[in-house]
Amino acid sequence: MQLSRDDREKIFAKTCRVVEKQYFDPQFNGRDWPGLVNQHKQAILEVNEPAEFERAMHELVRKLGTSHTGFFHQSVNRVPGRLAVCATFRKTETPEGLRWMFQDVHEGGPADRAGIVPLDFLLAINGKSITPPEQPMFPMGGTAEATLRRRDQTESTVNIRIPNPRTRRQPYAEPREVSFRKLDGGIGYLKATIFPGLLGVDVARELDRGIAALSDCDRLIVDLRGNLGGGLGLLRLMSHLTPGKIPVGYSVTRKRAEQGFDKESLRRFGWIPSSKLAIPLVALRHAGRDGSVVLMTEGLGPKKFHGRIVVLVNEHTVSAGEMITAFAAEKNLATIVGTETAGRLLGGTGFKVGHGYLVILPKAAFYTWQGRSYEGHGITPDVQIPWSAEATLAGRDNQLERAVEVAKSL
Repeated sequence: MQLSRDDREKIFAKTCRVVEKQYFDPQFNGRDWPGLVNQHKQAILEVNEPAEFERAMHELVRKLGTSHTGFFHQSVNRVPGRLAVCATFRKTETPEGLRWMFQDVHEGGPADRAGIVPLDFLLAINGKSITPPEQPMFPMGGTAEATLRRRDQTESTVNIRIPNPRTRRQPYAEPREVSFRKLDGGIGYLKATIFPGLLGVDVARELDRGIAALSDCDRLIVDLRGNLGGGLGLLRLMSHLTPGKIPVGYSVTRKRAEQGFDKESLRRFGWIPSSKLAIPLVALRHAGRDGSVVLMTEGLGPKKFHGRIVVLVNEHTVSAGEMITAFAAEKNLATIVGTETAGRLLGGTGFKVGHGYLVILPKAAFYTWQGRSYEGHGITPDVQIPWSAEATLAGRDNQLERAVEVAKSL
């Protein structure tokens, strides 16, 4: 789809208005937004190629320096790899220079179904070479051809079938949401990769099933490495970490922050319905109200493993995964093991700006109950241990091994 100069001007102007009105921070995260607009406007408007225009607009809003901020077309032709193929990438030096190596490959996701495994290198997407710092981006709703260098140093090409997203405003593919198993020594293991859906009724049900299967374990490891984020389903996992109803943290909109607020007076949310039939009731209860809210755990009662929980994280743990980690750390509910999380805790909302384009912006800031914000800097584990490619090549998970040691010591 070609855009005229007038089209680009209208899209540019509307994007700027949306940022000025909707961006959660009236100080624009300390950036000189008007200055950035003036500095880059003419160069962006001169870009004729739609893909290059999209990239230039994306780079402009990314200069705000916050997570979940971007500019995309609803054709979902350029979706970050972690969301499109459900895998994370590690920038790695090779004899040919920097390359992207697959690190977390989530079970059931497009990359996993294509036979991609950790330590594979991504060389090209649809015939176009990809090297850092350019981020791996994939088209959704079709098949992408990925050129790989395998563990044995051979090159191969695989076709990754990527589904259409549930919503084009927040596009992502869905891996297996929850997996669980029992480890030696009475340790339960539960991995959560994503919390899809606004209320998360389905993923809450899967979490309940996993916790029920591990109910006789007196220790629990919650693996949030590479967690892709998501919606309110995270509340069910938080609620399984503690018996009672306690505050998790609070989300504050720009409007409420400018007006001033007392966190104790904010509206509270602390219940995920067991059936989707109750969703209209929940929606009606919160419709038309300011989005500032306190999250409360649901009060699901005591568990055998309470007090002996390990949360396993890495540098790819973002958003909802970080909210869970911050809650567990602040309330002393778990020992955190792994590497520092990504520091991307702001939720993104899509706003239409014309011709199928969306600007994605955070509308609210999240704070722990004690008022901490981890946006821009992640949560530092109690026990730090980096991921080992050598161990992975040998068929071992060195971070999980360390988490097991910590769990046994609790």
